[in-house]
Amino acid sequence: MIMISKSLSSALITKQLSWQTFPSLVRWMSAVARPFPVIQDPLDLSCPQLAESRRRAEEQLAQLDQLNKVALGGGGEKGIALHVKRNRKMLVRDKLKLLLDDDADFLELSLLAGLGMEYGDVPAAGVICGIGKVHGRYCVVGASDGTVKSGTFYPITVTKNLRTQNIGAMNRLPCIYLVDSAGGFLPLQSDLFADKNHGGRGFYNPAVMSAAGIPQLALVCGSCTAGGAYQPSMCEDAAIVTRIGTIFLGGPPLVKAATGEEISAEDLGGAQVHCSVSGVTDYFATTEEEGFEILRDTVATLNIPPLPPVSPESEKPALNPEDLNALCSLEVIDRSKMYAVIGRVVDGGRFREFKQQYGKNLTTGYALIEGKCVGIIGNAGPLTYQDGLKGSHFVQICQQRHLPIVFLQNSGPLKSHQAQMASMSVEEINQAMKGRAAMMAAVSCVTVPKITINVGNCHEDDNYTMCGPSFSPNFIFSWPGTVVTHTLNPPPIPPQPKPASPDAEKKEPAKKRKPLSAFNFPMGSAFHQASRSVIDGIIVPAETRQVVAKCLRICRQQEKMINNSKDFPVFRL
Repeated sequence: MIMISKSLSSALITKQLSWQTFPSLVRWMSAVARPFPVIQDPLDLSCPQLAESRRRAEEQLAQLDQLNKVALGGGGEKGIALHVKRNRKMLVRDKLKLLLDDDADFLELSLLAGLGMEYGDVPAAGVICGIGKVHGRYCVVGASDGTVKSGTFYPITVTKNLRTQNIGAMNRLPCIYLVDSAGGFLPLQSDLFADKNHGGRGFYNPAVMSAAGIPQLALVCGSCTAGGAYQPSMCEDAAIVTRIGTIFLGGPPLVKAATGEEISAEDLGGAQVHCSVSGVTDYFATTEEEGFEILRDTVATLNIPPLPPVSPESEKPALNPEDLNALCSLEVIDRSKMYAVIGRVVDGGRFREFKQQYGKNLTTGYALIEGKCVGIIGNAGPLTYQDGLKGSHFVQICQQRHLPIVFLQNSGPLKSHQAQMASMSVEEINQAMKGRAAMMAAVSCVTVPKITINVGNCHEDDNYTMCGPSFSPNFIFSWPGTVVTHTLNPPPIPPQPKPASPDAEKKEPAKKRKPLSAFNFPMGSAFHQASRSVIDGIIVPAETRQVVAKCLRICRQQEKMINNSKDFPVFRL
């Protein structure tokens, strides 16, 4: 309840409120009131379309839950038994519990990566990546899962690792590597190391980040073989667990084949060798538990002030976030329903729209999330010329005021999107292209955090104006059931069947190759995008606010970083 000053309250009681006191009351109430008007809910929760959408959403969420369980299962019972009983190592998620302050606060990235690959299923791409707190500081963690093919890394493992490092660099987060890998999958080595964005980039990035003042830490709690040996040696601080951790370019079998000498893995590249002779590692841990204590102590030395807790005064959404589960499967989320999405994500459902009457397919405005002001941009169909100029204008304002931007991608059904484009004249299309180019330029060059959520499909150049993967969002997630199409050209003409030759009947039909994967995701679907690590994950729509709020907190930590950039990284020796 708003408390009114004594003079004004007494005037109200005695009915002596005059035109002289009324402006004072208005100014006072305006000063203490929360900013931005409350969105009026445009949803009719009783309409049959929403009920049908909710039913479809339940099916999609059930599929998501099933896939998550597959990814969380790692190498399955056989791989887990081999890892724990024979190798006597901890499971990777148990390691995270020892490292993080609260593993429930862990923002996991690309969990579904590695499913549906042409070379078979690699649950979670064989590596657990995400962001969690250590001594109150957010850190990026990349942890090899030794239960999946003994930690062997595949092309998708490289893709996921590089995206995780990219997130660490953009948000200036300390990077922690928990190394337990048998090296690369040799039959696919041409896809592992050759190109700029292949495996070698994983060794380049730690050096560049270290030079930029972003700490790089490692714990060797397994094998580091071949190229993987460079992972801990490129870090500023590295610990190793004796009798478990080893580092070498070529293991004992290769030494014997090359020189005839027989040597144990521990004598060749164990903890004693690297802590007392080579100097590749700095801390000798007798157990994995001690290794994680060392890592946590190292994070405490980084001189990064912990973030303050979330303000208890921040409002919860005025509208029920659970309704987003019904919205996510609607065929069309029009502009009015975009307000329903925004009202279920921001504090108190409060939103001040910018240029409301200019640009019919783009919604822009300001809101608070956990008490911090952000810019919101959501589209409802292809952008017009006015939409592009409006978006460009708003993005530049957010840059000027240091406001993070939340993009809500919503192109609608592909046929509807293409029909709107077809209804535009040549002049309108050319003008629209100019407006979109202006918005692309603005989105490309802003340095404020950008968080993208695909809530209703993303088609054609909306991937660029609305900050798709190629425009370097700090984080990008999708709702289940969404679709992404990239082509701006008409679909190719299918190949025409060749006329049958007289000898065709004599030839035996080619045997159909059995797929190596148990999954076959439709091209461009959210599941296909997540399996290729094009996006950072698929989220439950009702949890959109929690995910966006956590991403914003993570982005804010770099404001506390005091490490200055320098010309070179920390050289180990």
